[in-house]
Amino acid sequence: MATSTPCHGFNRACIQHSFSLVAYVRPHPNDLYPVAAAAGITLAATAVQCHTTTAQAKDSSRNAARGAHARHPSRARRRDCAPPRQPSAGGRVVTRHDSRTRLAISPDLVVIGAGIVGAACAYYATQAGLSVAVVDRGPIAGGTTGAGEGNILVSDKELGPELDLALLSNQQWRALADLPLDGTTFGRAVELETKGGLVVATGQAPLEVMQRLTGKQQALGVEALAVPAHELHEHEPHLADDLAGGYLYPQDMQVQPMLATAHLLRLARRGGATVLPHQPVTGYLRDGDRVVGVRTPQGDISSGAVLNAAGTWAGELAALAAVRVPVAPRRGFILVTEPLPPIIRHKVYLTDYIGDVASDSAALQTSAVVEGTRAGTVLIGASRERVGFDHTFSPAALGALAHGAVRLFPSLAGVSAIRAYHGFRPYCPDHLPVIGPDPRAPGLYHACGHEGAGIGLSMGTGLLIAQALTGGPPDIDLHPFRPDRFTEASA
Repeated sequence: MATSTPCHGFNRACIQHSFSLVAYVRPHPNDLYPVAAAAGITLAATAVQCHTTTAQAKDSSRNAARGAHARHPSRARRRDCAPPRQPSAGGRVVTRHDSRTRLAISPDLVVIGAGIVGAACAYYATQAGLSVAVVDRGPIAGGTTGAGEGNILVSDKELGPELDLALLSNQQWRALADLPLDGTTFGRAVELETKGGLVVATGQAPLEVMQRLTGKQQALGVEALAVPAHELHEHEPHLADDLAGGYLYPQDMQVQPMLATAHLLRLARRGGATVLPHQPVTGYLRDGDRVVGVRTPQGDISSGAVLNAAGTWAGELAALAAVRVPVAPRRGFILVTEPLPPIIRHKVYLTDYIGDVASDSAALQTSAVVEGTRAGTVLIGASRERVGFDHTFSPAALGALAHGAVRLFPSLAGVSAIRAYHGFRPYCPDHLPVIGPDPRAPGLYHACGHEGAGIGLSMGTGLLIAQALTGGPPDIDLHPFRPDRFTEASA
C-alpha cells in the first residue's frame, strides 16, 4: 500500500500531499469479511467478493468511463454461492433460452440491489410472508451504501412527502433497535446512535430562515429545540464562539450503514430469503407486458414481482424494462480524521447544508457537516456535484470540507486527516425517491432515487414496498413517489 509522510493540520497543501497517495474510493477487501459474516454469507463467497473488489479497484477508471451496466442480481439458495441444486419433485424450473443453466427458484419477489434500501425491502417483504431473492452485480453494500456516513435525519427535510417518509423511517429504525439479535440487539449490532443533530447558523439571517422551517417541521411532529448562541457550548463545547445560534433535533441518528445492510439481510435470510452477490441482471422475463422475473448469467429467475433497488444504476435497470426512471449519480466526498477522544457529541452542520441538498446545480457545492464515530474518527462532509461516475480525486472538494470543519470546530485545525473516500448518490431531478409499482411495466416495482438520504429513508421505503406488494394500505401516500411521474412531466 502506498504511504505518505505524516501530515498535521487541515490545510490544502496537506490534503494535496497526503490524499493524492492514500485516497481510497472503495472499501479495502479485508473490510468485506465482517460485512459478509454479518449477512451470513459463506467464507467462499467472501473470497469471491474480495477477488472481485480488487479487480474492480484496478479497473476503476475504465468502469467509471462506461458508467455501469445493469447492476445487481445474484442468487444462491440457503448455501450462498453454491451451485444451484436440482429441483425437487414439483419444483418450478426456469430455464435460460440457451438451456445451459436452470435455476429451481421461484420467489414471490426478486430484489435487485443489496444496498441498504434493497436489504430493508427484503426484510420487510419476508416479514410480510413473501419469499425473496436478493441479487446484486457486486458485493453487499458495495455501492452508495458502502460510501455513506450513516445519516438518519429529519432535520434536513423540508415540508412535503420526503419529510413524511423520514418520520415514518425514523419510527421504524427505533422500533427495530431493540430487536434481539445473536446475544445483543439490532441497534447495538449496527451501531445505531440516537445522538441527535445540531444545526447551527453563522448569522442572524440564516438563523431566521431556520426558525421558519423549524416551526413548520414541529407542526408535523418533528422535535426541534431552539438553542441560543450562549447555550451552544452546553451541547458542543468545542464549537466556534461566533455562531448565531441553532436548533437541536433529538430524533436525528447515525448508523454504521454496511453493518445495517448486512444484518437486515441476515434477518431476511432467517425469514427464508436468498442472497446472491456478484450476479448482474442482464434483462427481464416477460409474460406479455408483465415483468415475471430476471435474467442473470447463472440463469433465469422467475418471480411474482421484481423490485429495482439498484441505487445509482436504477435508471439503467429501468431501461431494461423499457421505462424511464431518471436516476443519475451525484458525487460526494468524505474526509476522515485520526481517532480522537470524544469531542463531538452530535451530528453538527451549518444551515447551508439544507439548501445544498435541495439544489439542482451540477457544480461542486460544499457545506460543513461534522460528526464523530464510535471508533473515535471524525467524519467530515458534505460535498455534492454531478460529474457522472468520475472517480477522480478532488483536492478542491476535500480542501473545502476541511475549511468548513475548522470553521465549525477550530480545535480540528491541528488534527491529522488520515484518509478520504467518495461515493455516488442516486439523484432524482425532483429530489424525491421513486417508490412503488410501475404501471408502465406491471410486475416491476421501484425503490430508488433517495440521493443522500437512502440510509435514513430505507426502513420506511421497505415497509411501503411490502405494503404495496401485499395489497395493504400504505402508511403514507405513495402518489408523490410514483415511478411514472417523470413521463407525466414530459408529456
